[in-house]
Amino acid sequence: MNIRIKKRKGIALVAAAVMASFVIFGGCSMGTAADNTVGGMKPAQTVDVSGLSDARNTPVVRAAKAVGPAVVGITNKAVARDWFNNPVETEGVGSGVIFRSDGYIVTNNHVIDGAKEIIVSLSDGRSLKGKLIGQDEFTDLAVVKVDEKDLPTATFGNSDTVVVGEPAIAIGNPLGLEFQGSVTVGVISALNRTLDVSDKRVKLLQTDAAISPGNSGGALVNADGEVIGINSAKVAAAAVEGMGFAIPINTVQTIVNELIEKGYVARPYLGVSVFDPATAARYGYQLNIDKGVYIFRLTLDGPCGKAGFQRGDIILEIDGEEVNSVAELRTKIASYKVGDKVTVTYDRNDTKRKTEVTLEEMPQDDR
Repeated sequence: MNIRIKKRKGIALVAAAVMASFVIFGGCSMGTAADNTVGGMKPAQTVDVSGLSDARNTPVVRAAKAVGPAVVGITNKAVARDWFNNPVETEGVGSGVIFRSDGYIVTNNHVIDGAKEIIVSLSDGRSLKGKLIGQDEFTDLAVVKVDEKDLPTATFGNSDTVVVGEPAIAIGNPLGLEFQGSVTVGVISALNRTLDVSDKRVKLLQTDAAISPGNSGGALVNADGEVIGINSAKVAAAAVEGMGFAIPINTVQTIVNELIEKGYVARPYLGVSVFDPATAARYGYQLNIDKGVYIFRLTLDGPCGKAGFQRGDIILEIDGEEVNSVAELRTKIASYKVGDKVTVTYDRNDTKRKTEVTLEEMPQDDR
């Protein structure tokens, strides 16, 4: 196998002038502090539906009434540096869903990532300080807690029973807290959609319900008033309306339980850093390989280091399944548990080899 990796001279330029489509995570960011502070927030609209006719009291109305009070606004206050390296307070707004009455809230990791302070705006108008319990960058999920009791909660459904074509109701804060508790309606467009985001491959529910910046972390609800997903992203393109995506609630429940228990998700790892041709190009390198992923760094006391791997080896397969990108390798390893043994097929100097590797828990610094 012919391998050539070299650093490109000069500044790497972006070749494409226009991207056909791109992923937008729905956090709404602002450069200045908002007027709403702890203790002051305009309550979301609530309507008594008991007097509505059957024609007006639709499943959408009932679902919004059931879940709406449990959807909150989440403000991420962080500190960034301006061009002169001076600290500047920044603020971003997303959504969250209360799933335990004692103040536990699920949201997206990118909504709270890097926060110096978290403010949770309840549907009744109150604003409370939030505490980060745990976060998982891989699934883009996080758990925040407020010190309050008897809060309204949302009921989680079963995302494994979701079918294409059924109603999908998105509840959140598009474009910020000014539009808190907004409801948009569509259908489930597809199941198990796979997106490659930041060298991760994730499976999501797809919906045509409008998901705008600020909706991240909000609820995707079925016609029975059950949360079937946590809104995460949309894909925008020049010729089409944006497609919304949500993390299936069954995945959410597994992750949040572990975040509450440990503050993080224990994930297996190989102890290697790898390039595929696409990721190498992003860092200004040219990598000539036909298949697999190239090991450019490894931890000597990590799983692959202990198994005798070297820098320059090319991982071809995990348990007989080809891996040809960073995302494929990460997704494949994430499907195992810490302590599992995997057979790694790799190329070294044009010779194919196989070695058994015992997966270990990923160190916290590598998550």
